[in-house]
Amino acid sequence: MPDDLTTLSRRSLMLAGGATLAGLGGAAAQTPGPQVPVDTGKVENGRVTFPNWRGPSDRPAPPPPAPLPPGERVGFAVVGLGRLSLEEILPAFGESRKARPVALMSGSPEKAKAVAAQYGIAPEAVHGYDGWDALARNPAVKAVYVVTPNALHRDQVLAAAKAGKHVLCEKPMAASAAEARAMIDACAQANVKLMIAYRCQYEPHNREVVRLYRSGKLGRPKLIQAVNAQTMSLPEQWRLKAALAGGGALPDIGLYCLNGVRALTGEEPVSVQAQIQSPDDPLYREVEESVAFTLRFPSGVMAQCSTSYGAHETRSLMIQGEGASLTLQNAFAYEGQRLILNHREGKSEAREERALAVRNQFALELDHMATCILENRQPRTPGEEGLQDQILMEAIYEAARTGATVALKPPERPARRDAGREGSKGDGALDVTRGPEPEEG
Repeated sequence: MPDDLTTLSRRSLMLAGGATLAGLGGAAAQTPGPQVPVDTGKVENGRVTFPNWRGPSDRPAPPPPAPLPPGERVGFAVVGLGRLSLEEILPAFGESRKARPVALMSGSPEKAKAVAAQYGIAPEAVHGYDGWDALARNPAVKAVYVVTPNALHRDQVLAAAKAGKHVLCEKPMAASAAEARAMIDACAQANVKLMIAYRCQYEPHNREVVRLYRSGKLGRPKLIQAVNAQTMSLPEQWRLKAALAGGGALPDIGLYCLNGVRALTGEEPVSVQAQIQSPDDPLYREVEESVAFTLRFPSGVMAQCSTSYGAHETRSLMIQGEGASLTLQNAFAYEGQRLILNHREGKSEAREERALAVRNQFALELDHMATCILENRQPRTPGEEGLQDQILMEAIYEAARTGATVALKPPERPARRDAGREGSKGDGALDVTRGPEPEEG
């Protein structure tokens, strides 16, 4: 074959091959199949939404997550790198849609350095507990999450307020009601928000229990039983030191029972009776092991609560109403909630389990705090919510010490200094110490 024909043939093949590849590339760039809105969705207000594709007998799928871009999320400094921070809170930022960790504060430089590297936090944003001035100068830090022993909360919240940072503080809020009042005042004077980390008030199953209770689904409620128990060891841990913990099982895990029944009913108790029992054990030289207390509410409902550091792990909430009963298993746990309703159906007793989407409780509370900052809203669980629990715990200790029924005064509705209070639901007599209901997750 002549050279010119060979060249032409080769050229033709190359051009033909290129055209074929280009055609294939163009085809591959197209979405296969027809463009059907039910499958492709649409963008509304910056969110991708899809119509419900499921039949009427199935629950609709939740909308896809719509996280804020990283640069628009609220930056948090985590103060304290103990178990809760490392096992739950910092990992929860990975599921958060509106918050991100940008700074750390710890008494252990080696640990803080390692954790900062794990979460991509700049070395200059890692501080000791004396680093509040440097933290104040960091514009990326909008909020501080205090996760240290209870007796340290007051000073750290006061320092955060002075630094001009909003505050999310772990429960219990403080070691006394007096400390809680000082924290509220400091944040109010600095014009920063103060939220207490009552994670269960943001958890979907606990919220559904509140909805069912207040909807009348159970009939008139009569009795509530709340139990939170676990076993303890290692007497050197801070939770067993009165100076750091402010008490034993009651402020640590019994608080979930106390706050849980208050959040459930929306009422404030009018009286309390209590008993405390501790064995002759080195673990309980400074703090109590077990507490049982009964709260009576204005509506007539009675709540029997018990908590212990010496009983097998149990975290349950039960409600008996005139028309139905409800059990929330693992009510106060990090996961594993099961909501069961028992009620009459014709001549039978029906047992119904409500299946709800599982969400990370810590991510939910982080996102709620971030929303409150971004939209200038009042947190659902502000400082006044924590203060009321401190007041009630002091009454429980008094009732146990004296053996008498302690009468309780209702809290005053606090004056709100920011927006959002108008969004609160209720008849004015409920949820006195709470802000508006949290947004749907």
